[in-house]
Amino acid sequence: MRLMRDRFKKMMGRSRFVVSRIFLHLAGNDVAPLLGVLNQGIRPVLDSDGDLETLGEALVEITESLLRYDDYWKSAANEGDVVWDEGEAGDYWTELFTDSAARYGSEVRLADSPEETLSLPVTRNVVVMITLAAEGEVPELETDLSNVYALQAGLKAAIALHYQKRLRGIQIHFSPAAIGEELTEDQILEYFPELIPL
Repeated sequence: MRLMRDRFKKMMGRSRFVVSRIFLHLAGNDVAPLLGVLNQGIRPVLDSDGDLETLGEALVEITESLLRYDDYWKSAANEGDVVWDEGEAGDYWTELFTDSAARYGSEVRLADSPEETLSLPVTRNVVVMITLAAEGEVPELETDLSNVYALQAGLKAAIALHYQKRLRGIQIHFSPAAIGEELTEDQILEYFPELIPL
């Protein structure tokens, strides 16, 4: 039924938009350096005032890093929808963006007394959330990404979308947000209940 509806809307000349959010949880003793990569990749975005080309370049850099860290992938999830109205796609993308921004569940532990040595925890967990809006069909993102091969294909498709100039919205969130913050297993269960082990 959905296929017939898609064909009808395509015949009527309406644009098809895919809005997708990918969650990726990385775990292990060596994932902390990824926070540096994520923060470095996001810095130009903050200076660009939301320029889509700059966002796309950051997406490529961060996604390529995630693909290189695949030995540390622990769990993942994705969600999204196909819509035929640009305004509706924008509203859904904003809804996912707002939800991602509210999931920062990380904390910094400070010394309890002046005599206690201040030490920054080294996080063993990082969760990255990538929210995309793209024009056209993107089969690699319109499927379940809770297995390694599908997730790899989905991340590679996100890179290709940038080079094909088909992205209409990009947002990247990650938790913890900085070195020195820690994301615990309990926080992962609380803030990211949709994650499925890979």
